[in-house]
Amino acid sequence: MSEPQPWQIKQMNQPTSAKVTLDDDWKRWIAVNRLLNVDEWAMIQVLIDNGFDGQVAFNEVRDVVNHPYFQAGNNFVHLLKKLESLLCIYSQLNELSKNSDKIERRYFISREDFLEKYYAKNTPVILTGIMQNWQALKLWNPGYLKQKYGEVEVEVQANRNTNPDYEIDLERHRTKLLLKDYISKIIQNGMTNEYYMVANNQTLEREEMRSLLNDIEIFPEYLNLTDTKGKIFFWFGPSGTVTPLHHDTSNIFLAQVLGRKKVKLISPHQTPLLYNYVGVFSKVDCENPDYAKYPLFKKVNVIEVLLEPGEALFIPVGWWHHVRALDVSISVSFTNFVFPNHYEWASPHVFL
Repeated sequence: MSEPQPWQIKQMNQPTSAKVTLDDDWKRWIAVNRLLNVDEWAMIQVLIDNGFDGQVAFNEVRDVVNHPYFQAGNNFVHLLKKLESLLCIYSQLNELSKNSDKIERRYFISREDFLEKYYAKNTPVILTGIMQNWQALKLWNPGYLKQKYGEVEVEVQANRNTNPDYEIDLERHRTKLLLKDYISKIIQNGMTNEYYMVANNQTLEREEMRSLLNDIEIFPEYLNLTDTKGKIFFWFGPSGTVTPLHHDTSNIFLAQVLGRKKVKLISPHQTPLLYNYVGVFSKVDCENPDYAKYPLFKKVNVIEVLLEPGEALFIPVGWWHHVRALDVSISVSFTNFVFPNHYEWASPHVFL
């Protein structure tokens, strides 16, 4: 950092009441912003605006780069940037293809073709003919579920509109009620994201609900019929439910039974552009991105598909996706593939 100019020295002349000690949160803030190459004088001004003595602010911002902890962290940042640059190159190469913004639709493919062309190559595909034997396509609707399972107590996510991080804080939103009462809410209240029966609620693990599995066929060409415990998930909610931008830690099939869903997909090559600060979630609302706050998202290539009843979307491991229900919707998802489907993940949890 160069020596301050006179106007900058003047800004550092603070009253004696100015704060002279930074707590750990502010020190972390300084370190993170130095690692991100934020302008040093802009950082000093932020500290002054928050009541810190100017000379103290100057010294803290200047001296942090000499601390061995910072230097060690900086080495790891450079290693991370190398990996990020490689992902960005892969993304740029992919965009040279005329099909880079499309998801292929296939009626049926063999196990071998699915493995070679999609599963092993981490490529999404929509299969349009593999649910034709499902009785669920004829039976499953709010009326049927209310009549057959209405007295069963189920768990849903509720009060989602009060918390933008409702998926991260899912434990705060668990609510139990009778299925018939949940269905009444869906029918009476129309489009909303206030409540949703999601995968984490383990509906199909309930003894009273397991007979729903009799109405579906578990894609024997791709899925392991003997490995279903905790790997088949039931989604049921009103029009307007949103699963925010995230990636899964395994490959999944998302089979649409009732209603339509709009799915936005983003290649894992673009992860460095998605502000993934915690777990598997992005900070960006990809329906209404705040480019002032998240400018890198401008570069993202989003692929949008409409998933209709009777269609199954293969979402490869690591692919980012955002899902919005356009109608009252029922879906089933699977992770019990006949191919290996367990991966070791290192997810971020940083102080920002």
